[in-house]
Amino acid sequence: MKTKTILMTIAGLVVANAAFAQDAANAAAHTSGLDLGGLGAGLGLGLAALGGALGQGKTAGAALEGIARNPAAYDKVFTPMIIGLALIESLVLYAFVIAFTKIK
Repeated sequence: MKTKTILMTIAGLVVANAAFAQDAANAAAHTSGLDLGGLGAGLGLGLAALGGALGQGKTAGAALEGIARNPAAYDKVFTPMIIGLALIESLVLYAFVIAFTKIK
């Protein structure tokens, strides 16, 4: 059992070194001077905001239509709608954070 653990550790170290060497080679090969990080972050954030806005509009519209058809269902519809809107907004905020952490 101990021999297997040692062999797995050695194999992991060999693979990790090869992966780090590959990253260094890619970084050296892809230094063209053209930085597209800002463009990618802007496009990603714009798409996330568009998707979030469409999702929130559809959610609110469906909830309001349900409440209009059955006003007694207000308590059963309103709270899940607010939770759904908060979750949709959190996805847009995650995209915002990811976009700005990817800019170099």
